[in-house]
Amino acid sequence: MTDWIVQRWARYGKERLYAETPGGTALGYFDVKTGRYHSDDMTNLPLLERAVSDYLVQQESQAPAAELSPDRVPATPTTLVRDEEWTDISGTGAGAAARERAIAERRAQGRVRGFLARLVGAKTTERAWRIGADGEQAVAAQLAKLGREWHVLHAVRVGENGADIDHVVIGPSGVFTVNSKNHPRKRVWVGGDTFMINGFRVPYIRNSRHEARRAARLLTQQAGFPVEVSGVVAVMGAHRGFTIRSQPKDGAVIVVPRKHICEHLLTRPQRLTAREIDAIYGVARRSSTWE
Repeated sequence: MTDWIVQRWARYGKERLYAETPGGTALGYFDVKTGRYHSDDMTNLPLLERAVSDYLVQQESQAPAAELSPDRVPATPTTLVRDEEWTDISGTGAGAAARERAIAERRAQGRVRGFLARLVGAKTTERAWRIGADGEQAVAAQLAKLGREWHVLHAVRVGENGADIDHVVIGPSGVFTVNSKNHPRKRVWVGGDTFMINGFRVPYIRNSRHEARRAARLLTQQAGFPVEVSGVVAVMGAHRGFTIRSQPKDGAVIVVPRKHICEHLLTRPQRLTAREIDAIYGVARRSSTWE
């Protein structure tokens, strides 16, 4: 019997058997509850069926008859379902979503009003999105220095309400959602969960924590193993002062200056193996993971 790599995953009311070849090539998974095989590559069907069949035979020989559940493990599962269509988002440019919003606002303003607003530096919605996009591109330029062991995705659209994650970073020290904040000529103060701009409190810490938790849930569902995600708020601008009195208390989010983000990520202890990094990146780059 071939020494297949088969791992059982059960969470969120689902139960799956993920199969790989002895060399570590992913074949897809078998849905125990529906009796269906799922794979991106239709040619994997014979190997996927064989791997799951061998695994079930082995489990049956090791478990008492009373523990077997015919309705949970169909005797002859034969249906192959190709995984849902998805777009590879690894080529999306930094600030793409924010730039689109800025262009839409500019069109809504009209050519003349938009030109006058930019000429006098008026604080318009279009300007806010444009500055935000500039900040995301600046942070992306820093993240590009991380090295070959790291993967970075930009402007990851999540759900159907127009939300997006500025950057998703995957590497030896873990998985991170990075929120870029560009505040030129402003004063920034951070103390625990309090983030203030020119004396006014903003919900950046809370939003970053929620964003990381949501990403962890979505990646875990698709990867088939627990994926922990930390939030990072990367700040640029703040020319009138940038003070971090203390970081958020639970450690789930950290605030760093844009130029120090690589240093922060690279000096954290290793949490992921190369194989885990590839597996997480493999599902993170799929648009369907974030829908």
